[in-house]
Amino acid sequence: MRVFNFSAGPAMLPQEVLEQAASEMLDYHGTGESVMEMSHRSPEFKAIIEQTEQDFRDLLDVPDNYRVLFMQGGGTQQFACVPLNLMKNHVADYILTGNWSKKAAAEAEKYGKVNIIASSADRNFTYIPDCSDLPVDDDADYVYICENNTIYGTKYHTLPDTKGKPLVADVSSCFMSEKHDVRKYGVLWGGVQKNVGPAGLAIVTIRSDLIREDLDPKVPTIMNYHTTAEKNSLYNTPPCYTIYMCGLVFQWLKRMGGLDEMHRRNEAKAKLLYDYLDQSRIFHPTAEKDSRSLMNVTFVTDSKEMDAKFVKEAADEGMINLKGHRSVGGVRASIYNAMPEEGVRKLVEFMDRFEKANR
Repeated sequence: MRVFNFSAGPAMLPQEVLEQAASEMLDYHGTGESVMEMSHRSPEFKAIIEQTEQDFRDLLDVPDNYRVLFMQGGGTQQFACVPLNLMKNHVADYILTGNWSKKAAAEAEKYGKVNIIASSADRNFTYIPDCSDLPVDDDADYVYICENNTIYGTKYHTLPDTKGKPLVADVSSCFMSEKHDVRKYGVLWGGVQKNVGPAGLAIVTIRSDLIREDLDPKVPTIMNYHTTAEKNSLYNTPPCYTIYMCGLVFQWLKRMGGLDEMHRRNEAKAKLLYDYLDQSRIFHPTAEKDSRSLMNVTFVTDSKEMDAKFVKEAADEGMINLKGHRSVGGVRASIYNAMPEEGVRKLVEFMDRFEKANR
């Protein structure tokens, strides 16, 4: 029996995507082999990666002056790739809204000066700071944000005013959940293991003029955006099967009506859960209202013991991975694209029963 998996990532994938992958596991389109076994130099895989990129471009309306790169290493590798590729003046401005932007800033400090120009650490990252008039450094090569904060359940609903500097955004946990205006970003990148596919891949969408040929020769070739772009993401063997799975998800998104329809569905699912939390006596949402994420809903009960009891009893009912991140505790329901409304309704109904039994 399939469970409702509320994990923040790796997260659940659409069932029909998994069924299609299963049907093609032993014989992909009459080739007699699995995509797992396929040469990345073969015409069959070339067709897969090209179609995957085209579907991604269609869904996000990616302009022609942006490149799409499929890169190994997931999100954590991009913490280093961004400064290694973009730091020309060796200065960058970072906005801290949680663990992942903190980690990204710490990594960037290895390669240049990092200015923290805004932060929500003063209230334990429960909100997104005002970014309408930031002290952007004249020498900054870019301004960096983590757009959706998985651990704390917050999301930028208005992008920062970067005063002309390129905006670099880690969108890993809101990737493909709604339309992004790609033109507002210099670099838009995301690890795929939350909304798009299996772990091990980051998709980097970068404005072409930011891809530099004059990088320090010490930059690892595998982390060089220019090399990756020149070789169409095939400099070395990429995570072929993950790219194939992402392609299946993009086709599913198109069949579902695209990203505007996904956004509508995600808003409806989140409303169900937040509406319940806002009237509950024992469950308390942790993110401030105007900063709430549609993807990661974080909350606590009145005690750590009650949190643990809730998580255990929910798992017994087929709703797994509701435990909050180890750094903050509590409860977290990640309700990405593949989570059906049925799963959220089941969660809310269980919360109501739990509250009545434990109030």
